[in-house]
Formats: sequence, C-alpha cells, structure tokens
Amino acid sequence: MPALRDPIDPKLSLWHFLAYELRYEREKHGLSLTQMGQIIKAARSSVCNVEAGRRKIDEKQAKAIDEAWNTGRLFELLHWYARAAHKPDWFRQYSHYEATATSIKIYHGQAIPGPLQTDDYTRSLLQASRVKDIEAVLADRIARKRAILDRDDPPTIWALMDESVLAMSVGGPEVMKAQLQHLRDLTDLPHVIVRIIPTSSGAHLGIDGPFRVIGMETRDVAYAGAQNGGRLSEETAEVKELAVKFDHIGAQAASEVESRAIIDRYLERYT
Repeated sequence: MPALRDPIDPKLSLWHFLAYELRYEREKHGLSLTQMGQIIKAARSSVCNVEAGRRKIDEKQAKAIDEAWNTGRLFELLHWYARAAHKPDWFRQYSHYEATATSIKIYHGQAIPGPLQTDDYTRSLLQASRVKDIEAVLADRIARKRAILDRDDPPTIWALMDESVLAMSVGGPEVMKAQLQHLRDLTDLPHVIVRIIPTSSGAHLGIDGPFRVIGMETRDVAYAGAQNGGRLSEETAEVKELAVKFDHIGAQAASEVESRAIIDRYLERYT
C-alpha cells in the first residue's frame, strides 16, 4: 500500500487551496496521479509536486481540468485569483531559484544587473533610493550575488543592458571606474555574456522595465521588476513570453566583441 500524504493547508494561500482542491477532486474521481497527468499533460511526479504545493499548474492545465471534470470555470478562476494574489514569501522562493539556476537571462535599462555589480556600486544605488536599512539590504544583495557567482558550477549569465547604463555615473568617478572595470573583467569569463544595446538602436521592448528569465534543470521561471517591488512568475506562457522578449531585445544589441569595445570606451573616460 502506498504511503499516505497529509494534505497541505488550504488556508496558507490560494495556490495551496487550488492544490488541495485538485487532490480532493482527483481522489473523488478515483484517478491515480498518472491518470491525472494524462489530463494536464504532465508526468506523475509533476502532479505529485502540484498537490504538495511545490509546483503550480498553468492556465492551460486549469482549463483542461475544468473540461475533463465539467467544473465550469472553477479551476481556471482559482488559477487566475491565485496568480493575481500577493504571495508573502515569493522573494525567498525567487532567491532559491536564482541560487540553483543553470542560466540567468537579465535585461536592465537603468543599472548594471545585480549579479554583475561591485559592492560599492550596489551601495551607491541603495543610497540613491529610499531604502531605510541600507546595510541590511546591501548584505542581502551581496549574499545573493555570491550565491550565484561563487558556486562550483555557476550559471550561464546572459546580460543585456542599455548603453545609457554605462554613461550614468553611479557613486562618483572612482566607484564607476571600478564598476566598469569589473564588468569588463566579467566579460572574459566563459559563463558570462554581456551585450550592450547601443543608444542608436532606438526604442525596444525593454522599455516596459527590467526582467529576468531563470533557467533550471526542469523548467524556467521569470521575474519582472517594478517600482516598490516586482513579481515572480511561474506561469509557463508568461515565462515563454518574457524569454521571447529577451531574444527580441538581444536582436538590437551589439555583439559580444562590439560590446566589450563599448565598455572599453566608457572606461577610458575614467583613465
């Protein structure tokens, strides 16, 4: 007899309620995890992870469940409300994804991306913001950066940034010089790819704001930045949309060789 799993607490979040309801309906219909997987086109292990709250179904899967069980739009609407709701611990989950990623694709049009920043550059950005406890936030960002870069198997980092980022002096000449040199040094690493979008390229899809697509062994997630915070997305369709957007922005960027030359030109201003 297989081991019984305790149901998750549906009061914790709408995602947990959705997972709880999914397991309840599956067992009511007498379906195995494998049979459930056939309905939502997922592996047995994926269904198990969904019911345990470790993974989320997407909109297409929610609609498939409604159709199979004739539940109207119940699971589609539960999915919509769960996705729209604020998840209190989303940043902790995001940090875990970031630290275990196999690849990280970053677009930023206002600053050097976090993993590629020097500590002094990060501090200067925080001082220009309204962060109350600068030292605490700085320590957290440094720890996150180290978790990415200091791994034995660091992820491949693909960074796209606007040329204007290089032109903006953050923290004064000494801080900016060190930052540009650090960025230039990172471009020599085999797992770091930096491409600059020349000002002459004009407007592009990045105008909506910074974002990241985090690749893991089994799936991808994404993070979209915004004022006063951001949003973690595990929705397959949205993640794919941001991945395509990254590629479109990259089509307007200079090559790796040309990008190094652009960084060198801005670095020369401080020598």
